[in-house]
Amino acid sequence: MQDLEAFAEDELQRALSLSWRDLSGIVPWGDTFDGVSATNLSVKVERNYIWADQPGGDILAEVAVFLDEAHQPYAARRSARIARR
Repeated sequence: MQDLEAFAEDELQRALSLSWRDLSGIVPWGDTFDGVSATNLSVKVERNYIWADQPGGDILAEVAVFLDEAHQPYAARRSARIARR
């Protein structure tokens, strides 16, 4: 769904607004929360931060947006690295 894809992209940009330094003390970390899409769909938003390759290196930010737990395998997914500097 295009709506979920747009939501996932927006949420990834929010996830990337945190610095490596801010995140390094809490990785690995994840959360799932309820949201409402632009077309007024109730969705689940999952955000995870994990070590990309090894602890202390780059952090991988992962986002998934889906309608409900039954639809989680069909989630709109985005991910990007937060480089250690």
